[in-house]
Amino acid sequence: MSSSEISLSEQISAHIRTAILAAISAGQLPKEISTALPESISLERPKNREHGDYATSIALQLAKPSGKNPRDVASILQSNLAVIPEISKVDIAGPGFLNITLNRASQAELVRTILNAQSHFGQSTGLIGVRINLEFISANPTGPLHLGHTRWAAVGDALGRVLSAAGADVVREFYINDRGNQMDLFGASLEASALGKPIPEDGYQGAYISEIATSLVAQDSKLTTLPEPERVIEFRERGYAWQLGDQKRVLENFGTHFDVWFSERSLHEGGSVEVAMVKLRKQGHVFEEEGATWLRTTDFGDDKDRVLTKANGDLTYFASDTAYYINKRDRGFDICIYMLGADHHGYVGRLKATAACAGDNPEYNIHVLIGQLVKIMEGGEEVKLSKRAGTIITLEELVEKVGVDAARYTLIRYPVDTPMILDVDVLKRNTNENPVYYVQYAHARIAGVLRNAQELKIPVGLENFDPTQLTHDRENELLGALAEFPKIVAGAAEFREPHRVARYLEELAGVYHGFYADCRVLPLGDEPVSAIHSARANLCAATKQVIKNGLDLLGVSAPEKM
Repeated sequence: MSSSEISLSEQISAHIRTAILAAISAGQLPKEISTALPESISLERPKNREHGDYATSIALQLAKPSGKNPRDVASILQSNLAVIPEISKVDIAGPGFLNITLNRASQAELVRTILNAQSHFGQSTGLIGVRINLEFISANPTGPLHLGHTRWAAVGDALGRVLSAAGADVVREFYINDRGNQMDLFGASLEASALGKPIPEDGYQGAYISEIATSLVAQDSKLTTLPEPERVIEFRERGYAWQLGDQKRVLENFGTHFDVWFSERSLHEGGSVEVAMVKLRKQGHVFEEEGATWLRTTDFGDDKDRVLTKANGDLTYFASDTAYYINKRDRGFDICIYMLGADHHGYVGRLKATAACAGDNPEYNIHVLIGQLVKIMEGGEEVKLSKRAGTIITLEELVEKVGVDAARYTLIRYPVDTPMILDVDVLKRNTNENPVYYVQYAHARIAGVLRNAQELKIPVGLENFDPTQLTHDRENELLGALAEFPKIVAGAAEFREPHRVARYLEELAGVYHGFYADCRVLPLGDEPVSAIHSARANLCAATKQVIKNGLDLLGVSAPEKM
């Protein structure tokens, strides 16, 4: 959490700690418990707001070392906390939980915190100093990005934003699978199309092949007259550059930016494979058997050992994967996050074992996310065919159907380890059943309220903000929801789950609509403007800021009008 937002919760945590120390000084609690006292007292937000604004289990934690019943410890702390100005009530619940209710003015100070922090509200420092390599698309430069890539393009980009908000130094990386037989088949397919010959049986068949071939010949008509071996290579390399450029264009249009485009070829041409082999041998996990070179990954939980070099001297794909991981660590990354497709479950064990073989901590230095499949429904039927690729629908085609915001938001709002269905018809509707519309509408609605407030000359701004005006239950409920945002962002970063932000925004939008229905922000008729109107307008402005900050983390726009 950012230091600005947590000021109030930190104050309460500090007050509890001070109350404990005071109880020790007064002889109410034994001195011995000071060693069991955490630096920061953990606070939770009760789901039922009738149970208070914050809850803590510290009395249960201190019961055993103090030799007392948890409720007795809670009772001692209750009396010491009740005199604190920010606290209006302290209740003891269950075996010894402390439920703390703040006075409304203290709670409403959150508005000031949000409006002072603005776009920084929700940011934290938990990952400061941590360098993270986030690889969230790995694709062949032989065709358009498909629906599987689309899910990662949205989720990976949002995860990068969330990790950055938690203080991490994040490098977003695209791994280009530009080595191997598929590249030769790509070149042969382009050459065949350009010359009007049948595409090789195991080649690439989509309409995009003809599109690229036509473009390449238009750029250089001499391509088709080159000698055959040279001609195939030229079509392969120029087609590679063309398709990679197209992938970059599509991703940028989708709002997804990569800092590094890493070529698999460069691992071999730059000596990274040899460097990795030397490091793994030094660690003692490489062995020779039947003429092949192996990595003993079973030492670290893999289901079988992995071949690095075949008996004929050829390197395996696993050799590239291993060299790539070690290359990342040699570039100074503390944590390497891999986002892989649904058919890559087997990679989790081998990648973690690779990290262990390299002398790293597989529970810290490497994190693998597996994304499940996405289905697109339109008109009640699954959409399977792509006009351009001939197979599964492409990223660009999905955006054409529903737009960038709807595609990104919907793909992000589900946990990646669950299959999802994206209903095109729902995402085209401007109704509450369309989640992105629901959240964006809340932002636009608040923007409209604030425009009206300006026209009515309602003072909006912290110099006119009186927190004691916000006493309604709906206002308190909204303030409680706003206070959760930094915790949501921190949790999304810690657990690599950006969908938490989307679900939070939907809940916040619902709470705001309830507040708007029950708390009049603008004066009616000839009613004079008063401090309550100004306070509520500032609360609206704070809510608008939080919604915008959340949508920014998802790479989704926050419209002022809809």
